[in-house]
Amino acid sequence: MRGCVGTVATDSFSMGYLRFGCGGDPMVILPGASVQGVLGAADAIVDAYAPFAERFTVYLLDYSRALPDPRSVRAMARDVGEALRELGLNEVFLFGASLGGMVSLVLAIERPELVRKLVLGSTAPRMAEDRYRLFERWAQLADAGDARGLFRSFWEAVYPPDVLAQLMEQDDYPATADDLARFAAIMRSMRGFDVTGELEKISCPVLAVGASDDCIFGADGTLQIAARLGSRPDFEQHIYSGYGHAAYDTAPDFKDRMMSFFQ
Repeated sequence: MRGCVGTVATDSFSMGYLRFGCGGDPMVILPGASVQGVLGAADAIVDAYAPFAERFTVYLLDYSRALPDPRSVRAMARDVGEALRELGLNEVFLFGASLGGMVSLVLAIERPELVRKLVLGSTAPRMAEDRYRLFERWAQLADAGDARGLFRSFWEAVYPPDVLAQLMEQDDYPATADDLARFAAIMRSMRGFDVTGELEKISCPVLAVGASDDCIFGADGTLQIAARLGSRPDFEQHIYSGYGHAAYDTAPDFKDRMMSFFQ
């Protein structure tokens, strides 16, 4: 395996991470939610972010392995802040996607010394109740142990048609009971989330990227962030057309945008 997989452990949580790259600046990736966690795809992640490996030492953080249900996004962000402290990291170049974007917003609000620049992909500063219904549906599928139904519903919401067609051909839905319980807790952590009124506390430069065809958040989340931060000279935004929620993975120029912003 390329890169190093490790664990940050404190008295209150245990969190896995992937480290790769040899650059002098620390870059931290907070991913979106996944049924099985993200560290099993370590080699694919190293490949996807290879352009960053020369300038940065990159850390991809998974979320706590044992999440109480319910858990809050704020509590998850505080865990991430403690993990960064344990890893000796501050003033990081931070990229948060989807749920990771929500966690990143809290981190930038509550621990500004930790974040030098912030990129947000397909996220929102608040969880409207109508948007939350899909997350609750996924939590219910996880509660019922319906891994097949959960994976397929999740894929349909996140991925574009070409990727979705490939995924739907498979008939293997590996997820343990612990995976499903953890995923349900993560889904319910987002209910009631709202930091809209605190966004002005963010002191670092911000790039917010959304997609008009995102069926989870739409472009609304990015526009809500822009409504609060758009007058600042260190704020940038971009809305993709023709891309869905996973634009941060599927838009061919997304990582170029992020690299340029991190200069």
